[in-house]
Amino acid sequence: MEYKIRNANVKDITCITNIYNQGIEDRIATLETRLREDDEMSIWLSSRDKRHKVIVIEDINGNVKGWASLNVFNSRCCYSGVGDLSIYIERDLRGKGLGKLLLSSLLEVARENDFHKLTLSTFDYNERSKRLYKSLGFREVGTYINQGILDGKFVNITIMEKLL
Repeated sequence: MEYKIRNANVKDITCITNIYNQGIEDRIATLETRLREDDEMSIWLSSRDKRHKVIVIEDINGNVKGWASLNVFNSRCCYSGVGDLSIYIERDLRGKGLGKLLLSSLLEVARENDFHKLTLSTFDYNERSKRLYKSLGFREVGTYINQGILDGKFVNITIMEKLL
């Protein structure tokens, strides 16, 4: 199947919210446990600055199947060239190459917006995610032990980075 990647807009909010909520429900991509509403995600999208883009991947029918964002790593100006990233793929399409397409595009968007480095946090047990990031040149920096609690259990978080 053919896919197109583009900047997200307000019309994508319902799809972005649904895909994010799948990630919350499946306990694979975030420590968040509270599902989000469209209006909340609309505020999230509209309040972002020009450099911290959100992109989507859509199928040939224009249906959004995943999204990725460049996020503020740290608000201090000395870290302005470092971005944090998020990436979410529709549940039924995970592991089918969309994440790699989306992440490759996000790397280009980051370069175009003067980032020199990207970082991310992923669950230590999410091997699929770590393989994706490593395939595009990210390296493991380390693991935070007992970094968060999810469903009453401590979770280890692996930190990764890529110099652009």
